[in-house]
Amino acid sequence: MIKEITAEVKNIGVDDHITDLFEGQYKVPRGMSYNSYLIVDEKTAVTDTVSEKFGDEWLENLREAIGDRSPDYLIIHHMEPDHSANIIKFTERYPETTVVANSKAFAMIDAFFGEGKCKNRMTVANGDTLNLGRHSLKFIFAPMVHWPEVMLSFDTTDGILFSADAFGKFGASDSGEEWLSEARRYYFGIVGKYGAQVQNLLKAARTLDIKTICPLHGPVLCENIGYYVEKYSTWSAYSAETDGVLIAYTSVYGHTKAAAELLFEKLKYAGCKEVVIRDLARCDMSEAVSDAFRFPTTVLATTTYNAGIFPPMHEFINMLTERNFRNRKIALIENGSWAPAASKTMRSMLEGAKDLTFTDTTVTVRSALNEKSLAELDTLAAEICS
Repeated sequence: MIKEITAEVKNIGVDDHITDLFEGQYKVPRGMSYNSYLIVDEKTAVTDTVSEKFGDEWLENLREAIGDRSPDYLIIHHMEPDHSANIIKFTERYPETTVVANSKAFAMIDAFFGEGKCKNRMTVANGDTLNLGRHSLKFIFAPMVHWPEVMLSFDTTDGILFSADAFGKFGASDSGEEWLSEARRYYFGIVGKYGAQVQNLLKAARTLDIKTICPLHGPVLCENIGYYVEKYSTWSAYSAETDGVLIAYTSVYGHTKAAAELLFEKLKYAGCKEVVIRDLARCDMSEAVSDAFRFPTTVLATTTYNAGIFPPMHEFINMLTERNFRNRKIALIENGSWAPAASKTMRSMLEGAKDLTFTDTTVTVRSALNEKSLAELDTLAAEICS
């Protein structure tokens, strides 16, 4: 899938329609793209490799793009195996090529492939430049976005930012869906814990005249760059992206589901701008996580289970807190036939999350909805909408 970005810069990456779970956990029904870029100048540079099983296809793309010419440099921005797995395969094909990376990346190369396997090395520091002729690349370190060795490079000639995993998304290049929803799900799944580090990266990015963003996953972004930077700024600050409410629930025999669905109807009737309801036992959990960060208000509804809470809700709250969930309003609905304890457990699990506010109303369902719990739902709906 060779795609021309400029006359001298091409995407020689590959699409993956085989993998069903990215990183062993994120559903990718529309596949994944593994981008690798080629800069053809007085000296040629390739940025990153691709996932292991697509090495031959990627090298064929490279050969088709440059013929018998041997690349001068292989630049490694990120050592996660979906981008680094073919480094040694590349150096065996092109033994004279110099591998360009930082010291932390070279330590990982030795750990993944064995010491001494990568021979021709150029170790770069933050702010260093690499001149290719007309093009000059400036290296920008971005530790913990989302591994410690991550760096970006900026083509000061054409204003191209090779952004590693930043600004990427789920989905193959031919998947056809718009950027936002899958980029949001990708961000909060993969990068969400590291908001402070992303904010640091954005400070550096704002000093650059960026005309094009070339991420390691997803489409090349070449219009309205400010839109993508603004989304990353909102997400990394843990600010709500848009007004709305997420209702996330689990239910054993349907009574907690009935309460969640009734609240959904009440909120819609009251005029809440957007209300999304997710059954955590059945939905894609990463989509529910994305919604929790998208909206300012989340309702958690679950049953008391083994003196705690139902397992999918436990997993969901863990996923939120692992990603520094904060700056949100939380409402709780609990169910328990003899000793309701779900709200206490959920509050305890959220204790470490910063800047959460809880609604005054907590709905308690004892087995099934009754007049008291129905009245509590009315009060909660009014409180959320206010």
